[in-house]
Amino acid sequence: MARIFKGDKIVVASHNPGKVREIGELLSPFQINPISAGQLNLPEPVETGLTFIENAKLKAYASAKGSNLPALADDSGLVVPALNGDPGIYSARWAGPKKDFNLAMEKVRFELADKDPSAYFVCALSLAWPDGHMETFEGKVDGTLKWPTRGDMGFGYDPIFYPHGFNISFAEMEPAKKHGMSHRANAFKLMLEACFGGV
Repeated sequence: MARIFKGDKIVVASHNPGKVREIGELLSPFQINPISAGQLNLPEPVETGLTFIENAKLKAYASAKGSNLPALADDSGLVVPALNGDPGIYSARWAGPKKDFNLAMEKVRFELADKDPSAYFVCALSLAWPDGHMETFEGKVDGTLKWPTRGDMGFGYDPIFYPHGFNISFAEMEPAKKHGMSHRANAFKLMLEACFGGV
């Protein structure tokens, strides 16, 4: 039985403004005040995990311990089977120290060349409490990579990712539509059912 979240404050264990905004939008119906790890000047832990789940747990625990509040961490990325799963857990690192995702998308395009453009996004969510208890969930969404980049409403690799059944990229999609079917939304649904009383 999963632990039920009770309270009105949660730390979003991220320094990525796009990710913090998206998680805040997903939490908005539940009268929960999200505070980012960046706002609290919490250090970014080194992501030493070898899976999305391991890294999400690491980040959630660090923020819960550092803030003495429940913390929610997301570790997500783009998986391209034709590139042996890259960029995968290194999705942010492909963007370099300046977090330049145009650079990262160009690198994917170069590495992919004429290989199969099938890809999927994965999101692992970990909800941690200061006492060390943790609940973890994972969601994914399948799609295809296409160039040139299109749209400016998303972040990261969204401008090249076309979810199956759609002829627009995630970055061209209205946020409400994306939140209804993204990898993050799928992980959130599992978490809300388990930890927020099935709402």
